[in-house]
Amino acid sequence: MSPHGPHPDDIGTNPGDVGVDLGSVPQAPSHTLVMDHRTTVKLHKCRLHVSSGPDEGRQLVTDKERLRVGAHPQNDLVLVEDRTASRHHFEIQYTERGYLLVDLNSTNGTFLDGRRIERAYLSPGSQIRAGSSTVTFSPIDEEVTIEPDREGELCGMVGQSVKMRQIFGLIKRIAPMDVSVIIQGETGTGKELVARAVHELSGRKKGPLVVLDCGAIPPNLIESELFGHEKGAFTGAVSARPGAFERAQGGTIFLDELGELRLDLQPKLLRVLENREVRRVGGNDVIEVDCRVIAATNRDLVKEIAAGAFREDLYFRLSVIHIHLPPLRQRRDDIPHILKGALAEPEVVERHGRKRFSPEALSMLMAYTWPGNVRELMNVLSHVLTFSEGEEILPTHLPPRVRGQAREGPLPFNEHLSFKDAKEQLLENFEREYITSVLARCEGNLSRAARESGLHRKSIERLVKKYQLDAKGMKPR
Repeated sequence: MSPHGPHPDDIGTNPGDVGVDLGSVPQAPSHTLVMDHRTTVKLHKCRLHVSSGPDEGRQLVTDKERLRVGAHPQNDLVLVEDRTASRHHFEIQYTERGYLLVDLNSTNGTFLDGRRIERAYLSPGSQIRAGSSTVTFSPIDEEVTIEPDREGELCGMVGQSVKMRQIFGLIKRIAPMDVSVIIQGETGTGKELVARAVHELSGRKKGPLVVLDCGAIPPNLIESELFGHEKGAFTGAVSARPGAFERAQGGTIFLDELGELRLDLQPKLLRVLENREVRRVGGNDVIEVDCRVIAATNRDLVKEIAAGAFREDLYFRLSVIHIHLPPLRQRRDDIPHILKGALAEPEVVERHGRKRFSPEALSMLMAYTWPGNVRELMNVLSHVLTFSEGEEILPTHLPPRVRGQAREGPLPFNEHLSFKDAKEQLLENFEREYITSVLARCEGNLSRAARESGLHRKSIERLVKKYQLDAKGMKPR
C-alpha cells in the first residue's frame, strides 16, 4: 500500500480493509485486495455435515452469521429423524474471534469433541453431538473476484466511473448474502440508495425496508424508536408501539448515521444483533426479530473506536461487509451522466420540458468541488429547473457558489448578547432561512423538501411549526 494512503479505487470489506487505517485498534486480517480495478472479497462460509446418526448425510453450506440446528423445521439444519434432538438444539454464531457454538438449553445437552459445553469456539473439523447425531463443522473461506459492473446504473444510482461500477458489482454480489453491511461515505454520497439497492436485490425484497436516522431522533426517544415501548413506559407513551426492529420483521433495517448513536445504547444494539431479540422499553416480554441490518455513517468509526466513542465489538458485528462510497469530487466524470439521467426522468420532462446544459454551464459544474456531493448536485439541478427558461441551461442559471462568485461575509450575530444567546439566535436565523428557502424551491412539498435537505419529514414539520411558516403558500423566490 502506498505510504500516502489508500488508492481511491479501493473498496473494503470487514475490519482491516484496504482504505481503513486501524491505528492502535486490534485488527483482523485484510479481506480485500485491489488489482487492476478488480476487487477480491474474502467471504466467510461454513459447512455442517451430519457424519453419524439418523440423519447421516445431511449437510448445509451457508454464509449466514447465525444458524440453528435442531428438530424443528424452522432450523437452518433440520435433524428430521433424530427424536432425541431438541427442537432448537444449538446455534453457531460468527464473531470477531471465530465461530461460536452455543447450546440452546437443549434437553440432552450439546457436546463438542466429547465434552459438554454451553458456549465454546469451534475449530476446523470439530465434532458436535446433538441427541443421537454427530455434526462435523468445517469453515470455508471463499475468495471472490468482483469485476467492475458493465452497467453504469443500478437501482437508481448512476456511475460510469470505475469506482462506482466496482461498487455496483460488489452490491450485486453481496446483496443475496444475509449478512450485515456498513456503508461509509461523506454526507450526500448516496448511502441510503446503496442500502435500498442491497435490499431490493436480496431475498428480503418482499419484506419491509425500515429507515431509522440515528442522528435525527431526539436522544430521549432513540431507544424507543429502536426497540419500541409499552403503554405508560414514559410520559407521553399513551399506547404500545413496536420499534424499528419489529417493524423490519422479515426485511431490512437501515440504521443511518450510526456514528451518532449514544454510547450507552450501543451495548443494547449489540445484544439485539447477537440474540436477534428485543425487549420494549417498559416491557418484560422478549420478542424475536428477523431482519438484515445495514448501517451507514459519515464518521470514521475506526477513529471513533480509538477515541472511545464507539464500541469495537459493535463495529465488527456490523461490518461483515464494508462499502466505502467515494465523494463526487473523486468521480467528476459521472456528473454529466447523473444530470442526463435526472433530466430524462418522465416527471421532469413533463413538468419542465426537455432541458440540456450548455458546455459552459457543464464545465462549471465539473469544476465545482461539491462538498454536499450528489445530494447537493440534485439540489442545484432543482434550483436550475425552477429558474431557467428555454431548453438550454446557461451559467447564469447556476447558483453563485457554483459559478465561483460566492463571497464569504461575517456571520450576522449580535455581539451584544451573551455567547449562548447569540449562538441560539444565529442558529434560529439559519434554520428559518434554510427551511424557508428549501420549501420555497420545493413549492411547499414537505416530502420533497425532506429528500432535498436530507432531513426527515418529521423534522421539516417541526421546523415549519416552530417558525410558523405557511408551507402550502410557498412559491419559488
